[in-house]
Amino acid sequence: DAMASGLRARRFDAAVIFTVYSQSPLPAAFLCHLAGIPLRLAHCRENPYQLLSHWVPEQEPDRLLRHEVRRQLDLVRAVGCGAGDERIRLRIPESARQRMRAMLGELGLSQERPWTLMHPGATAPSRRYPSESFAAVARMLAGRGWRVAFTGTADEQDLVEGIRAACGAATHSLAGLLSLEETAALISLAPLLISNNTGPVHLAAAAGTPVVDLYALTNPQHTPWMVPCRVLSHDVPCKYCYKSVCPEGHHDCLRRVSPESVVRAAEELLSEAAAGRVAARGSVP
Repeated sequence: DAMASGLRARRFDAAVIFTVYSQSPLPAAFLCHLAGIPLRLAHCRENPYQLLSHWVPEQEPDRLLRHEVRRQLDLVRAVGCGAGDERIRLRIPESARQRMRAMLGELGLSQERPWTLMHPGATAPSRRYPSESFAAVARMLAGRGWRVAFTGTADEQDLVEGIRAACGAATHSLAGLLSLEETAALISLAPLLISNNTGPVHLAAAAGTPVVDLYALTNPQHTPWMVPCRVLSHDVPCKYCYKSVCPEGHHDCLRRVSPESVVRAAEELLSEAAAGRVAARGSVP
C-alpha cells in the first residue's frame, strides 16, 4: 500500500512493464492499477482484464522468437512510441574514463599493440566457457603478440587467477578492482572484449566495443545488440533449455567451441575495426 501511495503521489501518466516472456506482469500491473496510473502496458499471456489498459498478447516462445531488445521495442511501438536510433546507449562519466585511461597507461595497454579484455565469469554455470579453454585462448593470443587483461567481480578473482596461471603468459587481472562505472568505462576504451554471455557483453554493445560472445545456447534472445560481434556456440539438440545449470551435464554448446575459433574471431574483429578506422579517416574532407 505504501508503494502504491508513493506512485499515486507522483501522478504518472503511464507505466510500461518490461518482462521476459516467462515472467508475469500482473503483480506490477496490479500495483500500477492501485496507484491510478491510467496507461498500463505489458506483454501478458493470460487475460489481464482491467489490470492492463493496453494488453499485448504474449507470443513467445511458441509462435515467434525475437531478440529481447526487439521484443521490448515492439511493445512500446504498440502505443505509438518508437526510437529513431535503436542502438543501446550508455552514459559513462568522463571521470571514470579518465581513471581508466590512466590505468591503461600504467599497464602499458595501448593501440600500438593488439590487446583485449577477457571476462571469464557469469552468474549462471550454464553460461560459462571452460576455464581451461579461456586459458588456451589467452595463451594463443599472447603467442601472437596480444596482451590480455581480465575483468571480473571480487568473487571471480580465484577463477581469473587460475586461468592466468594455466595460460602461462603475462596477463593483467582487474578482477574485483573496478566499480560498475569503471568497468563500463574500461570496456568503452578497449579495442575488443572476449566474454561469456553476461553483463559486460551488453555494456560492450552499449559502448560500441566489438565483442566475441561465447554464447551458451540456453536462450536465443540475448545476443549482442547492434555492435560488431562474433557469437560462438556449438549446436546441440538440447539448445534453448532456458536453464542456469546444464540439464544434460555436458555443457557441449560451449565446451565444444574451440579456442582456435575464439582466437580467429578476435583477430577478424580487430582487423575489421582497424579497417573501419582507416576508412573513416579517409572520408574526412
